[in-house]
Amino acid sequence: MEQRYHVAGSGPVCVVHPGGPGIGWEYLRIPQLERTMTMVYLEPIGTGSSGRLADPRGYTIATYSHFLHQLIQHLRLEKVALLGHSHGGFVAQRYVLDHPDPVAALVLYDTSPVTGEDFWTAAVAGIQRFAQHHILQRPEVATFANDLTTRPDQWDDGGATAKLRRIAPAYFHDYWGRETELADGRAALRMWAAPAWGEEPPFDSRGELPRVAVPTLVVAGAADFICGPPWAQMIQEQIPGAILSILEETGHLGHIEHPGRFTTVVDSFLTG
Repeated sequence: MEQRYHVAGSGPVCVVHPGGPGIGWEYLRIPQLERTMTMVYLEPIGTGSSGRLADPRGYTIATYSHFLHQLIQHLRLEKVALLGHSHGGFVAQRYVLDHPDPVAALVLYDTSPVTGEDFWTAAVAGIQRFAQHHILQRPEVATFANDLTTRPDQWDDGGATAKLRRIAPAYFHDYWGRETELADGRAALRMWAAPAWGEEPPFDSRGELPRVAVPTLVVAGAADFICGPPWAQMIQEQIPGAILSILEETGHLGHIEHPGRFTTVVDSFLTG
């Protein structure tokens, strides 16, 4: 199966896995890191120009990890850095646990070591707090919690993209206060529906993370309602020697909201 990827920048190689599942890679392009790193942006199967699985139930973390390994082998490099955002962070955790040798450094960005009932209860509570804060000025937020929890088999590609863009302000600390700056980032979000139809148990790497032996940076936005500081701290406490960086006044998309802060933290870790 064909899996596309995109290369930009120069310097040591960092492979980047976007979130979702099913979100197109473009939102996660980080031009500032391209000044010091060769950024390899993976276009996951089920999205964009990459191939599609015949059975969408097969879009699992293990499947994504498999295709990530195919890409890293294709690059024919002894070592690469690996950056995973959100759901891509689940994939990165699974990958480094199964294939530690090619990974020189690991960046787990706005992600969690576990999903399941407690995770989603906290996420819904977080987006409800966001809605309550903005409801008087932005009545459209009244639907955000329902949009977040709509069954994925109710979407097509257009509907999935529309839903993602609709609730995107919740993924920022102050979207409407900086809408002129952030609107392009919102418009760059695109989602394919089928990857959300994968069937697997809730993700849980907590019992395995102490085995991670590569240098690890855990980054989270202080205002991230879905993969915020409590989950980041849980990862940091599990991985020996992991560094935790919390970005203040930042939501789930810190590389868009505060690119200077985000780049400084990640670049210092990867190039140092």
